[in-house]
Amino acid sequence: MIQYFSALIASIRRDEEGQGLAEYALILALIAIIAIVALIFLGGQISTILSTVGSSV
Repeated sequence: MIQYFSALIASIRRDEEGQGLAEYALILALIAIIAIVALIFLGGQISTILSTVGSSV
């Protein structure tokens, strides 16, 4: 009986680690999507700024 509960607790601990990993993956995906959208909308302005800096150097 004790071995059963030990195995149950061990499986719950493993599930929590996997859940944490999935949450980090979702956060990373959200940050990547926000960065891509920001680059799409601000890409022209950033390109102009970098061109100005490059030509002044």
